[in-house]
Amino acid sequence: MDGVHDLGGVNGFGVVRPEPNEPVFHESWEPIGYALIFVGAGELKAFTIDELRHAIERMDPRHYLTSSYYERIVTGVAALFVEKGYITHETLEAKAGGRFPLALPVTPGERARDESLDLQPGDAVAVRSGHFRGHARMPRYVRGKRGTILHRTTHAFPFAGSAGHGIEAKLEPTYHVKFEAKDLWSDAADNSSVVVDLWESYLEKI
Repeated sequence: MDGVHDLGGVNGFGVVRPEPNEPVFHESWEPIGYALIFVGAGELKAFTIDELRHAIERMDPRHYLTSSYYERIVTGVAALFVEKGYITHETLEAKAGGRFPLALPVTPGERARDESLDLQPGDAVAVRSGHFRGHARMPRYVRGKRGTILHRTTHAFPFAGSAGHGIEAKLEPTYHVKFEAKDLWSDAADNSSVVVDLWESYLEKI
């Protein structure tokens, strides 16, 4: 999905300043997000982690950019519990004691490609281009770019474009794809490279 969550290569957000000796949690409520994931995705099998990622992507952009990491998780999980019928939005807001914004409506997903490319290390590939309304585990800065396969995973994983929408997901291999920085960000980039993990359906063999 194309949205404010995909900020790779975007200017204007300032320098990332890590907090020395940063604790896992800053506030006492923050572990609730993980607990709700274990209940919803683990015990109840109500949703998948890919669906949670897509729910977080669907947050209102202003809400997303002003929320902490754990607030996004709680918002995404709460949205899924409402969408799956485990609780109503009205009940949730009553228990929260006020307004509780959720994710925006679900967008369409996509199926994986039928045929296999059987890519191998050393193969030259191009990443699919275009606009994605649904869940996509493919950053915008590599779309339409050429790279080289470094490694093929030994296991296949449910294709995120389907799994993020709760529809049957084909199992596909993922690949570590190497991109030269100058091919991603022009000659202004330094002489380095970037490795991105991508599902097979996002790639085309050159």
